[in-house]
Amino acid sequence: MSDYAALSVLLVDPNQSVRANLRNLLSQAGISSIDDAVSAGTAIRQINKKSYDVVLCEYDLGSTAGDSGQDGQQLLEDLRRHKLISPWTIFIMLTSEGVYSKVIGAAELTPTDYVLKPFTVDALLQRIRKAIDRRDLFMRAYQMIELGNLHKAIAECVAGEEKQPRYAADFARLRAELLAQLGELAEAEQIYQVILMTRPIAWAHLGLARCQFGQQKYLEAQQTLEALLEQNPRYMAAYDLLARTHEALGQQEAAKKILEDAVSISPHVVGRLRHLGEVAYETGDVGVAEKAFKQVVAKAKYSEFRDPEDHVRLVKTLVKKGDANQASGVVRDMERSLRSGPNVEVCRAIAAGLVQEMSGNLSGAATELTNAVNAVPGSRGLSTGLKIGLVHSCLSIKLDQQASDLMLNLMNDTESGVSMDEAVEVFEKAGRHDLAQGMGEQIKIQVDELIAHAAELRSHGDLRAAVDTLNAGLRKAPGNMALLPAATSAILKQLDDLGWEAPLAEQALFLLERMRRLEPDHPSLETLQAQYQHTQRKYGISAVA
Repeated sequence: MSDYAALSVLLVDPNQSVRANLRNLLSQAGISSIDDAVSAGTAIRQINKKSYDVVLCEYDLGSTAGDSGQDGQQLLEDLRRHKLISPWTIFIMLTSEGVYSKVIGAAELTPTDYVLKPFTVDALLQRIRKAIDRRDLFMRAYQMIELGNLHKAIAECVAGEEKQPRYAADFARLRAELLAQLGELAEAEQIYQVILMTRPIAWAHLGLARCQFGQQKYLEAQQTLEALLEQNPRYMAAYDLLARTHEALGQQEAAKKILEDAVSISPHVVGRLRHLGEVAYETGDVGVAEKAFKQVVAKAKYSEFRDPEDHVRLVKTLVKKGDANQASGVVRDMERSLRSGPNVEVCRAIAAGLVQEMSGNLSGAATELTNAVNAVPGSRGLSTGLKIGLVHSCLSIKLDQQASDLMLNLMNDTESGVSMDEAVEVFEKAGRHDLAQGMGEQIKIQVDELIAHAAELRSHGDLRAAVDTLNAGLRKAPGNMALLPAATSAILKQLDDLGWEAPLAEQALFLLERMRRLEPDHPSLETLQAQYQHTQRKYGISAVA
């Protein structure tokens, strides 16, 4: 019994007598560090204050708790997706046999284990012991992941596969997931293929499809996922990826149908409902979008992670539907029920601006949208899609300067993923060629400044910094024909002066090929190609065929 004494445990159950019984069972095993939570919300607040070795959670969190609305599965998803529990935290779901049979197939994020009620202290401790033994075997890999050393974690997985054949598939799975995180998708795909040669495991099929999707092999991913769902029609994560695969293939209606099928099987996952709402909105199915976004807002009300963007999505849908009363009601709900903060202020102002514009009050809309633009710099974590939507809203009521300023900030934000070309395209698609030209002029100024700064670094002998500076520019403007030759030249200079580095040489070849594709008659192309070949010969590198 003393083996358990060092464990810290969180009990999550709305029923006080059940928590008391669980506490008594655990105390019999020598566990004294035990805390209680009556709901998902209180559990999250407890976990934010303290880490636990084990979470014992009732699946049905009931309707007696003050922030009811989430079940144990939704709590687990919040904890994992927001990284509130470490990879080695043991999460055991306590549930009845009837509920277990309904949720086990549909759960996308599974707990460490399920324990069916009623159970004895010995049965519960046996499950905990089994989970601890497994955790101990994976601990070195988990610790490397926590430190951000994924390559070392992969090495630990390789060692685990050799030393612990019983868990070889689990170590291989973690290794493949880590490789995928590092972008080594072809290697990860091969691991899943090897696993599937021995037995048809559902998660391996899903991992394979994710790798195929990441490599833009969309038709292969579609085939893998359809075969998986034929064998496992309740494997919910496969529906989500299949919908995204259809979207990547331009098949929006098919994506919507897949998501509707998934929601009919597992109707409570907020992320899937949100995705369905977005796809339905894009396809013009306002009815489905409205229903989905209403459910998102309602279900998120009981989560510690309410996203004010959900209210904006619902307001946009209601505005598109022409329902001003309901749209105004959603804005009032935001003001009443969401905690104040920069993100909430941006979203509230956008939603209010949409309602004002719909009502014909363009002056009121301009005021609200200007407030939203002004609040964006103080916000954190707002989606790029929401900000681009704000740009379009500004354009629709002639707030040209605000739209341009916001798009310029988006373009210069490394986290946004918006390239310079995409920034110009937003204005072109909106029919505002004048603003697109203005954005192009701003981009030219920025590119000229960046090239001048890199040239200064290069003149001072800081070749690596010059290359880094130009590479940062290329990430924002991959097709810019001023940056491309400057970056290629800087890389070739570094290779010539500081020595041959294969990855850098490959990048130089890649940039030369991009230049050749975009502007085959570019005056620098022949000179840069000759410079590359000269450096190859200098270091005795075989020419690439």
